[in-house]
Amino acid sequence: MGSLVHNNNGISPEPHEGEWGIEIIENESPVMEKKGSNGAYLTWEDLGVAIPSSNSFAGKDGCKSLLTGVTGYAKPGEIVAIMGPSGCGKSTLLDSLAGRLASNTRQTGRILVNGRKRRLTYGTLAYMTQEQVLTWTLTVKETVYYSAELQLPKLMPRSEKRERADRTIREMGLQDSVNTRIGGWGFKGLSGGQKRRVSICLELLTHPKLLLLDEPTSGLDSASSYHVMNQIVKLTQQYGMTVLAAIHQPSSQVFGLLNNLCLLSLGKTIYFGPTFAANQDIVNGEIPAEHIINALAESYKSSEIYMEVQSEIATICGEEGDQIERKRSLQASFITQCSVLTERSFKNMYRDIGYYWLRLGIYITLGLALGTLFHGIGSAFGSISARVSMIMFVSSFLAILAIGGFPSFVEEMKVFQCERLNGHYGVGSFVISNAISSLPYLLVISLIPGTIAYVLMGLQREPGHFTYFALVLLVSMLLVECLMMIIATIVPNLLMGIISGTGIQGLMILGAGFFRLPNELPHVFWRYPMYYISFHRYALEGLYKNEFEGLKFPEYAGGPPAIDGEMILKGVLHIETGYSKWIDLGILFGMVVVYRMMLFCTIKTTETAKPSIRAFVSSSTFRN
Repeated sequence: MGSLVHNNNGISPEPHEGEWGIEIIENESPVMEKKGSNGAYLTWEDLGVAIPSSNSFAGKDGCKSLLTGVTGYAKPGEIVAIMGPSGCGKSTLLDSLAGRLASNTRQTGRILVNGRKRRLTYGTLAYMTQEQVLTWTLTVKETVYYSAELQLPKLMPRSEKRERADRTIREMGLQDSVNTRIGGWGFKGLSGGQKRRVSICLELLTHPKLLLLDEPTSGLDSASSYHVMNQIVKLTQQYGMTVLAAIHQPSSQVFGLLNNLCLLSLGKTIYFGPTFAANQDIVNGEIPAEHIINALAESYKSSEIYMEVQSEIATICGEEGDQIERKRSLQASFITQCSVLTERSFKNMYRDIGYYWLRLGIYITLGLALGTLFHGIGSAFGSISARVSMIMFVSSFLAILAIGGFPSFVEEMKVFQCERLNGHYGVGSFVISNAISSLPYLLVISLIPGTIAYVLMGLQREPGHFTYFALVLLVSMLLVECLMMIIATIVPNLLMGIISGTGIQGLMILGAGFFRLPNELPHVFWRYPMYYISFHRYALEGLYKNEFEGLKFPEYAGGPPAIDGEMILKGVLHIETGYSKWIDLGILFGMVVVYRMMLFCTIKTTETAKPSIRAFVSSSTFRN
């Protein structure tokens, strides 16, 4: 590239106080519409991103630099490709432009859309991350339809929403796969390229002015990559969108579809300009990122192309466009969000055999085992200890088996977090819909195995006693599921989540008053607070009362003529009988509400505290 000359001062200067100055912008991505334009003119100047670090890569200020002095622009109807080797900062640049940087990062520079700095507004930006997060049990049509219901304005008729969904599916060439499931473990479903196109469909429903794509061709062969990018080019020109795509190393055919190239190395811009200019250095039709890097690394800052970029940015920012205000009325109502999410989640739970059906089979097996082991337990004196052991198993070990659904919880949380970041719906609607959709399945799991075990063991026959037994089993599983959802929010790693959930419940079981009677528990930790916060305590206490109250056990040699259940509760089990068993059940239901509120608060908290948490549980906080 003959216009480039060597710069002895290095690749790129550090951020400095220039004509525009340096501004701290935390988690903010402004979007607005330029006068007379259907798209967004995006510019970023001297953009810097750093994170706290204690390793050898940290600077004097204790921060590791991820981006330094990055400058560029994007126009409506054009695609800007962000290229560079792994770890150069491609995804960090997209996260910065989208306002998704972690709360512990430090960002400097200016990000403007049509010369203004504003927060995101409805329908102006869509971001497809590198990870494909889709509900694998749904078909293509169902996935796009549900997303349309969640994203499109509440005043838009359902027929129009579905018409737009169908049109978007056709635009991405998926009309022949509308009834094919996404696919996951044990079910093939769509190909990798088709899944990419479905992910893009979801973000195109609102016809965003700014579209960010992180590795849209990752893992695809050259033919699939070209088809996906060619469709994006057509839609970009059709809707006048501004598109930025981070691409690792595209084929020559894909490279020819792009308008501008932003080439990064070690977090610095080493080239920004037309792809045809960079194409002059392509050898034998290949696009080796390393070759371009070597050719441009030390010469870009002093080149004519760099001056042209600065001039173009100044022109774009020279006139401010009209500001677009956030209009919440355009989004789906809270009731609609809850309804759609409940229906989608219910369908996912029904089709995913590992969510509830496998657990139902395990519970039936355990119900049969428990029933045959304690079959015809009777009311002899020896049945007292058998009843205590059986109730302990039901209240603790049957409930703890709800951990088996944790893999499905993790997948559901991934879908939620992705859609939440793109503004599809709120935290409250997710928490409520998740509880409603799971309730019927947990009710079935409580009734069928519970009935089998209860009848075979020959416990108290009155309907009220069985109803109480089934309700305690139901509410215990509701609590365990909510506890595991909270853990899935904090610890998304499958193995660590199961270990954490098992450990927490193990502590609660130890403090429930079975292995050590309530009056014998050590006061520090076990009595206060574990005994009072353990839901196993209230389940155990309620089931004890449900079974022993009203029973009388015959005399035994050297003992009293008869022992009633109240004597067992007070004298043997140290259970407080001053209040009804229904109080224990009411406390359990109250704890369900508290746990759901904790889930809501945990999700909201991790949205800002995620960096510190993820840094503790993961070996990598930032993507390339």
